[in-house]
Amino acid sequence: MNQKKSLLARVVNGSLVLQILVGILAGVALAQWSPEGAKQVEFLGGLFVGALKAIAPILVFILVASSIANQKKNTQTSMRPIVVLYLFGTFAAALTAVMMSFLFPTTLVLAAGAQGATPPEGIGEVIHTLLFKLVDNPINALLTGNYIGILTWGVGLGFALHHASNSTKQVFADMSHSISQMVRFIIRLAPIGIFGLVAATFAKTGFAALAGYLQLLAVLLGAMAIIALVVNPLIVFVMTRRNPYPLVFQCLRESGVTAFFTRSSAANIPVNMALCEKLKLHEDTYSVSIPLGATINMGGAAITITILTLAAVHTLGIEVDIFTALLLSILAAVSACGASGVAGGSLLLIPLACSLFGISNDVAMQVVAVGFIIGVIQDAAETALNSSTDVLFTAAACESASRQQSLSRTGAELG
Repeated sequence: MNQKKSLLARVVNGSLVLQILVGILAGVALAQWSPEGAKQVEFLGGLFVGALKAIAPILVFILVASSIANQKKNTQTSMRPIVVLYLFGTFAAALTAVMMSFLFPTTLVLAAGAQGATPPEGIGEVIHTLLFKLVDNPINALLTGNYIGILTWGVGLGFALHHASNSTKQVFADMSHSISQMVRFIIRLAPIGIFGLVAATFAKTGFAALAGYLQLLAVLLGAMAIIALVVNPLIVFVMTRRNPYPLVFQCLRESGVTAFFTRSSAANIPVNMALCEKLKLHEDTYSVSIPLGATINMGGAAITITILTLAAVHTLGIEVDIFTALLLSILAAVSACGASGVAGGSLLLIPLACSLFGISNDVAMQVVAVGFIIGVIQDAAETALNSSTDVLFTAAACESASRQQSLSRTGAELG
């Protein structure tokens, strides 16, 4: 009996990353040896992703409201530099995608149809949709996972509760801690969930369908790797003035891996909040910055929009000058920030970017269809980059603020 308890304790307290790696390898092995058996365990992945998606909206709402309600006066939350980092990082990702597309021009064999999807007619529609999500009914926002609306109501309730009695504030603080405990339990189930996701994905698709688009995938993944391993570390170094790679690799390992397999920024919000807590970041900051990042920090989406658009441009033989390429980067960055307000995400914003070059909607939707074909890898890598960067930039801004406060105190003491 004691041996069983000891084994269970080792599993519960063991390295989650190592357990996830074992789950990935087991999923690949099962898909290779028994494809039909692999399809049968898909429900494990569905249960895991469903549990994360179910708890994420209420976690964000309660945590944001509790953090603001219990916030002490003159507390620094570092939100402004985080938002600046989010926007700058998304624009830098679009610029990197433009450069990669020019260095490695890709032509496509265009597919037909895009699953009946309807793209937005212009950037105005994207912004319009995003703005109206701000004033969504709070119950509907929680039910549909509208994180812009959830953030708006959470912030509003938090400010309203700021002047409530201490006992009322403590109720929200206790609810926040209780939900966080539930999140920790769900995250410990990640190895089982990822085992089911990997097994089912490999059994159903493998990589045969992706073979015809290897160059396009290579350019996409190459651009995302440059952002994750070169551009983002450079930004973090400028902010913190120390070696950024330990933090970068921790974010990729503990946030990016989970996001890669769940392919859902919303599902990864609880994972990211748990990582921020582990990094000992300020709760008043990450309770707002993480769900906000899941909405506007969209470097991976900007890369997808830019590269697939320029692939269509190269396929049609259209000449692109520097000014138009810069304009595309701006358009892709702004569109990516609004991607969460459009059903279908980044892929359905490709026709909007294609319109900049006079490409017809029919041709653009064929490019979207190509995006759906490679979506198994493209969407997974995009989500991993977006989600891990949310924690990375939040941690960098918090560390930069702490460093500046330490320098100010040192200067005051010397003065």
